[in-house]
Amino acid sequence: MGRDVIIACDFASKEQVFEFLDKFTGKKPFVKIGMELFYAEGPEIVREIKARGHKIFLDLKLHDIPNTVKKSMAVLSRLDVDMTNLHAAGTVNMMQAALEGLTRPDGTRPMLIAVTQLTSTDQESMENDLLIKQPIDEVVMHYAANAAKAGLDGVVCSPLEAGKVHDRCGKNFVTVTPGVRFADGDIGDQKRVMTPAAAKEIGSDYIVVGRPITAAADPVAAYERCCSEFIG
Repeated sequence: MGRDVIIACDFASKEQVFEFLDKFTGKKPFVKIGMELFYAEGPEIVREIKARGHKIFLDLKLHDIPNTVKKSMAVLSRLDVDMTNLHAAGTVNMMQAALEGLTRPDGTRPMLIAVTQLTSTDQESMENDLLIKQPIDEVVMHYAANAAKAGLDGVVCSPLEAGKVHDRCGKNFVTVTPGVRFADGDIGDQKRVMTPAAAKEIGSDYIVVGRPITAAADPVAAYERCCSEFIG
């Protein structure tokens, strides 16, 4: 499995996302479609971006009772995305149900990964807001182990935790890491961040990069720089 850079297309409308994607006349980047764009435009935006030749990570972070998640994943599997996700906090049973729902009659399915802790969460907020007193590294590793137990392909985690996740769950257990910023860039509202080169060194399989590319003066150049630093 090769590394790849996923661009977070956090736009409010299809006009904005197509204006952005039209800049990429060469290589078609792997893109992430999140809640903002999906809720604004619905499933059709996924079909249209897929038809343009992009791989898609559909980032909706499902978290509900197992049966609801299973049925929802069955719907999402028909959109032909390449990767989708849920919250590991939903329990092993929920993750197993999601996997069942996502698997098509012919046995194929998109990659399924679990969110451990959001990169905007730090130890203080986890303890004060979520009443989880264990060290954040232990919580992330426990959630990752539960995802592996449920049969998922990997987790979304901070790049700071990618190497530890591989140590715990195996090198083939995929790590998808947001919270990546260029060394000379603004970290925004992320608390646990790393550069593309450092994410490569620590063992991230995919990095998700938003504003450092989408808000750049030259997004294509920023994307190519990110690929150069992360993929080589």
